[in-house]
Amino acid sequence: MLFIIFYHLLYLFTYVALLIAYVAGNSPPWLIGNQQPFFCVLAGGLGGSMYCLRAIYLHVSVKKDWDSAYRPWYFLRPIVSLCSGLVSFIFLKAGLMVLDSELHQEANFWGFYALAFIAGLNVDKFIEKIEEIAHATWGIARSRTSDKNNERKE
Repeated sequence: MLFIIFYHLLYLFTYVALLIAYVAGNSPPWLIGNQQPFFCVLAGGLGGSMYCLRAIYLHVSVKKDWDSAYRPWYFLRPIVSLCSGLVSFIFLKAGLMVLDSELHQEANFWGFYALAFIAGLNVDKFIEKIEEIAHATWGIARSRTSDKNNERKE
């Protein structure tokens, strides 16, 4: 369990280090044109790592029901959250998800980052929403992994 905590703190430290490097002007040239998707990925990862650290706290200290069978979940969740942050950016840019009817450039960036954070924080609900959009737009049925009976109660 301590290794899992260290793993998530390392992720958080990496996110902060990348943000500091960007603010200090030490970012690679490819990032200049890709700032918004990159920060959406980071926001999703931040949400996911925070969720995992909260889950560790809840299951070790509060509920006292820590289960080692969930170790793969704790290792994969930040990666899935990073991907969810990117997917949120893609769906917003494609117009399949809308934040506001009026375009305020600065507010629009923060909306992207906020949605990416939420997507990383609550991957399950985000995937359900994406599946709803896919069903409404293209008629694609929901996956079996979205079944409510497969979720662990937090």
